[in-house]
Amino acid sequence: MQRIARAYEKVLDLFKIGAEIVIFVIFLLIVIDVFLRLLNIHPWSYTLGVVEYGLLWFTMLGAPWLVRMKGHVFVDSLVSLLPLAVQYVLAKLVYVICITCCIFFIYYSTDLLIDAYVTGEMDIRGEAQPLWMLLAPMPVSFAMIAFEFLRFLVGVDTMYTSRTEVRENV
Repeated sequence: MQRIARAYEKVLDLFKIGAEIVIFVIFLLIVIDVFLRLLNIHPWSYTLGVVEYGLLWFTMLGAPWLVRMKGHVFVDSLVSLLPLAVQYVLAKLVYVICITCCIFFIYYSTDLLIDAYVTGEMDIRGEAQPLWMLLAPMPVSFAMIAFEFLRFLVGVDTMYTSRTEVRENV
């Protein structure tokens, strides 16, 4: 079981590194595009498409790690005012809702991915790209996000613990 946990941690870290690389490439493409325009050189036609793909990939690759590190956006100001027993029940309800939403997204993104792959549908933005490439990270990332919320649901940790302490240990 320890090997599986370590392998999962490595995949989570690889996804995070992938997100970092994607956002850096997006940054470079935008800087190059602007620089070329300043020099009155026609920029690459595929930059916009790659940046749009990259933004989705960045989000999907980084999301599971953000949930693990409690870095995702949520409002806990109301929850912190409630009694501890109510906080506990409300937290479990939120985890179940999040897992349910992730399962819904896993199902539909997988359906879209398979359909795009089978039909060979192309996404045309500057350069023609197979649509399945845009959709590829979605089912895996949503599955990992669901797993992270499942960890909160069955574990002793909660997403409502102090997030500053978690970030300091990263």
